[in-house]
Amino acid sequence: MNYFVGIDFGTSGVRAIAINSDSEIMAISRADYDIRDCEKWKTALYEVISSLPQQIKQNIRKIVVDGTSGTVLICDRTGNAIAPPMIYSDACGKEVIEAVKKIAPPQNSVCSETSSFAKLVLFLENEGLRSSFPNLYLLHQADWLGYLLHGKLGVSDYHNALKLGYDPLLLHYPDWLKDWALRNPAVTLPEVFAPSKTIGIIQEAVALKLNLPLDCKIGAGTTDSNAAFIASVGTVMPEVGTAVTSLGSTMVLKVLSDRQIDDARYGIYSHRFEHPNFGCLWLVGGASNVGCAVLRQFFTDRQLQEFSNRINPNISSLLDYYPLPKTGDRFPINDPNLTPKLHPRPDDPVEFLHGLLESMARIEAQGYKLLQELGASPIQQIYTAGGGAKNQTWGKIRDRHLQIPMKQAIQTESAYGAALLARLN
Repeated sequence: MNYFVGIDFGTSGVRAIAINSDSEIMAISRADYDIRDCEKWKTALYEVISSLPQQIKQNIRKIVVDGTSGTVLICDRTGNAIAPPMIYSDACGKEVIEAVKKIAPPQNSVCSETSSFAKLVLFLENEGLRSSFPNLYLLHQADWLGYLLHGKLGVSDYHNALKLGYDPLLLHYPDWLKDWALRNPAVTLPEVFAPSKTIGIIQEAVALKLNLPLDCKIGAGTTDSNAAFIASVGTVMPEVGTAVTSLGSTMVLKVLSDRQIDDARYGIYSHRFEHPNFGCLWLVGGASNVGCAVLRQFFTDRQLQEFSNRINPNISSLLDYYPLPKTGDRFPINDPNLTPKLHPRPDDPVEFLHGLLESMARIEAQGYKLLQELGASPIQQIYTAGGGAKNQTWGKIRDRHLQIPMKQAIQTESAYGAALLARLN
């Protein structure tokens, strides 16, 4: 029996899912980690693999890792991080963005305070790093985790590399970025492959350490939200107009579209999506800092369940919030200075939660409306992934705002999507 493993590195936790050749889940393992400590990434990676049953581990044919989009490391030529990682929501500041806008074309997806390229420009402003480490590599979270397994430095995929400036339509770095790289020889841009493309086999020392086959393949990675899209629709090929909302720590919207749309003004970008029936399609969407991280600031899991059950989802809340965990959002309002709006706060926690859920549903609807206005394919159905998908009250409130047929995700775990990529490619 052959098995295929997807490993998801989300905002707060790590999941590994092993599936068989029929795409059935055979094992799941979990670990906590600190997204701001890359050594904890390594520990969690090895932990979730080691925790899988030995019968499965000894028959794993391929592994694919997904990571949070826009979370990056700057590494030396031995793959060691020489600075703390910058995570997906870290903003680079106005001066850096002004520098980026002088390099990249207008409205390019890199012209964002949280893009991978902006973070690279910020790293290179540190003269001490440049002088101490003449050979630098910019790696996304999934890139570095894959490197730990296959040992090949400077490899990425076209989902993660999008925010670095890679052109997913022409499948190469654009001229403006190649010219910039020539002027900045201290850094090596990663070689980019299709998600799940086999990069190599697992390093022998790692295979022995984790009790894996010596011929286990390691594929190029993807982003957590793209893996969530694949997990939501499962093995059935999605139709154009299929959308997925990922309700994790953040809220990510994606629509499968026949048109590529990129607009840095609103934090909107398009990921390439290869479809066996339609060829090259696009996952058009954006990521908002609004999400479950805000809910966890105020409620425990038990309180969320108890209070949600006491909300009447058919009645609108009059509270109007913009619930951010900290200053700044990316989509549908792309403003690093946008302040959280969480007042007035009623004494009744049920009423407060109702206002939060109502407001997040309103922002989700605003995001989909914006995607449609900018030309994304008409939305036919919406799947929901992430931990928030389990909240039925929230689902009913969202249904009232969206008024688009909603479907239950085949799987809400991004790791399942990564595992499907490992099996299909």
